[in-house]
Amino acid sequence: MREVAFIKTNKEKWLEFEQAIFGKHLKNPDELASLYTQLVNDLSYAQTYYPKSKTVLYLNNLAAKAFQKIYKTKRQDTNRFIHFWKTEVPLILFEYRRYLAYAFIIFLSFVAIGALSAEYDDAFIRLVLGDGYVNQTLENIEKGDPVAIYKSGSNWGSAFGITLNNLYVGITSFVFGVFGGIGTGYIMMENGIMVGAFQYLFVKEDVFWESVRGIWIHGAMEIFAIVIEGAAGFILGASILFPKTYSRMISFKTGVKTGVKILISTFPFTIAAGILEGYVTRYSNVMPNWLSIGIILFTLSLISFYYLIYPFIVHEKAKKEHAIIPN
Repeated sequence: MREVAFIKTNKEKWLEFEQAIFGKHLKNPDELASLYTQLVNDLSYAQTYYPKSKTVLYLNNLAAKAFQKIYKTKRQDTNRFIHFWKTEVPLILFEYRRYLAYAFIIFLSFVAIGALSAEYDDAFIRLVLGDGYVNQTLENIEKGDPVAIYKSGSNWGSAFGITLNNLYVGITSFVFGVFGGIGTGYIMMENGIMVGAFQYLFVKEDVFWESVRGIWIHGAMEIFAIVIEGAAGFILGASILFPKTYSRMISFKTGVKTGVKILISTFPFTIAAGILEGYVTRYSNVMPNWLSIGIILFTLSLISFYYLIYPFIVHEKAKKEHAIIPN
């Protein structure tokens, strides 16, 4: 079927659907879901036969609005707070999953740069971390406690201060996305190179294992959260640079709203990392290997599942319920 004929055949149905979504007299959720199913079929057809046409963009946008309306009007067994963590954020993460991939690739690239630079330039580690920090770490290594630097200060004081600093880094990384994502990239560069150089310091001093079982007790969630916050910043930057069919202002507002939701989702993990750093990491040298490694694997598995696996589960479930556009 030619595209013109396709539009002419379904135009009235689409207009009726728009009225159901945006009109004053809304249909009940079941009727909306039924209309939505028809819209999804039309969208799939258009994506197959007219993949680069404006018809696909129109239907996709209409389906997205329908998705929001259906979720707002249909009965839910969970309250808004639970829905945010259980459904809303995972669906956003699935939709913007490529930005998570970009963030991981960029951050890990900077980690590698930091480690390689430290390997070939002895002064690089001091340039990045500072003489005081490096000297103190080297003294701790000589004393047989490589991560003793995490024992300074009280438990609660360290946890509170570290958490505030990590939240600041995450928020800054997101906000700097307003500069087309370049600001976010800069924050990720700073942190990635620092992680790479810092970790290589322990490799160079032959205490890599001792550092891993200490640093990554809190680092698994802390660093992972930084990467996710970077992805949120890139989403914000992309909303300005690539508005697609929207006006730049509307695209920017959408980018801010989406990015803030992802940013907020990292806060529990960031807070948990701060608590672990203040209360647990300092005892890594006296705890058995199985316990420290168990904590690392558990925290890494938890945050990895939520951001990398769970979004696909939620998406598949929502698609089966005709509550999300196929992607």
